[in-house]
Amino acid sequence: MKLKNILLTVAGVMVTGAVFADDGAAAASSSLAAGLGLGLAALGGAIGQGLAAFAALSGIARNPGAKSAVQTPMIIAFALIESLVIYALIIAFMKIR
Repeated sequence: MKLKNILLTVAGVMVTGAVFADDGAAAASSSLAAGLGLGLAALGGAIGQGLAAFAALSGIARNPGAKSAVQTPMIIAFALIESLVIYALIIAFMKIR
């Protein structure tokens, strides 16, 4: 419930710049939106990498002989997850300018 209130407050702050149509406020809300989007992308990437590492390590712990079969797809998954966060960073920089 508390998180919902925080998100609604942040959304309200972002909308007020567009409502008053002030160039400075629109630029500030664009920067705020880019920062929040990047933060959410980083959070999602971190959660995804944590879950992937947990699954891979639990699989290796159950069957140590399958280490090579699990390790390579895990590293590829980490690279793909990290690339999504890097794309979000690039988009955030593009939205600010």
